Order: sequence, then structure tokens, then C-alpha cells
Amino acid sequence: MPINDLVAGQSTVGAPLVRTEPIQERSAARIDALLDAAAAVVDEIGFDRLTTAMVAERAGASIGTVYRYFPDRIVLLQALRDRALLRYRHSVVQAIDAESPEHWWNAVECAIDAFVGMFRTEPGFRIIRFSDVERAGVPEDEVVRPVGFAQQFAEILSDEFGLPAGEELAFRLEVVVEIMDSLINRAFVEDPEGDERFISEARTVAREYLERRFGENA
Repeated sequence: MPINDLVAGQSTVGAPLVRTEPIQERSAARIDALLDAAAAVVDEIGFDRLTTAMVAERAGASIGTVYRYFPDRIVLLQALRDRALLRYRHSVVQAIDAESPEHWWNAVECAIDAFVGMFRTEPGFRIIRFSDVERAGVPEDEVVRPVGFAQQFAEILSDEFGLPAGEELAFRLEVVVEIMDSLINRAFVEDPEGDERFISEARTVAREYLERRFGENA
């Protein structure tokens, strides 16, 4: 699987839930502006207190404009989550393209570095959890799930770096996603730049876990 397929076909804002498809450039820019406003509000007060009225005020838009694209705050939060996760995928692709890793672990490191970078630079990203959609305020039965990151990344590690293809690799990477999700989130609880102790430990735990199963020189 080519690395660019990690972002191919991924929707920016969970289109099935958005009232108006962002097919025009002006509509897409308006949606981005609303999501930027939502991200700023979330960073200030958290997702649980966010309202569509707050987003409209922050964006300098009418409440009708918000409802035109997002019927309620749940859809708005899921759209914010979808955009952040898509941006994360793009960051992984860019990191791997830039680094041209020769070993599978270095490719995994690119994904971890991109994850840490999103916490530092992407507004609203700290409410995102790969493994807990409720953290983003989205009911489980309303989630629109793209193909999982772990499954796609497993195909990349298999095709590009020779790791054994199959469900076991995808499962092991899903475990790593859970580890990163927990430890890196913890790193940013009190420190906006991230507590390097937790970030370093997350890398160590992930590497030792994967090398124990797939070999240091695989």
C-alpha cells in the first residue's frame, strides 16, 4: 500500500453528517472558518461546554450559518474530529516522505512524531482520542468510521518494510495506537509542550512491544 493512500478517499468533515456538501470553494472556506472557531472555543473551555452560539460568535457568523452546515453541536464536534484526524494522516505522510525511513521502526517514529506535533500545533486536537469517540462528544451510533489508521498503516509497513501482512500486524498496531493515545494525551495534561518523560516512555514502550513480536531487524 503506497503511503499516500493513508489520506486517499478520507473526508475532511464527515460529509454524510454535514447539511451542505462543501463542494464549492466558498462553502469549504466557510466550514473551515467555523471549525477553526470551534477549535479555539474547545481549547479555552472544553468540548462539553461548547455551543453552536459560541461558535457563531467566535467566527463572526450568524447562528443560521452554523446550522446550515452543522445541525447540532454533536455533528460540529465530529466534523472537528474528522478534520483533525485527516490532518494527522497528512502529517504522517509528509513526515515519511521527508525522512524516507529505511527501517519499519523509523516509519512508526514518524507517526509518533506527527501525533506529538498535532498536540502542539493543531487547535482542538487535545479533545481527540483515537480510541474514545466519546471524548469528542460523539455518540457511538452516530460515528462515521473511515478505514482504521492502524489497519492502513499495517499495510504500509508490510508492503514497504517487509513486516508480515495480516490481521496480527494490524492488531499490534492498534495496541500501539492505544498506548500512544493514553500516554501522549497524559503528557499534555499540564504542559502545553508535552511532558517529555511521558513522550519518551511512550516511544520506548511502543518500540519494545513491536520489536518483541516482529524482531528488531525485521
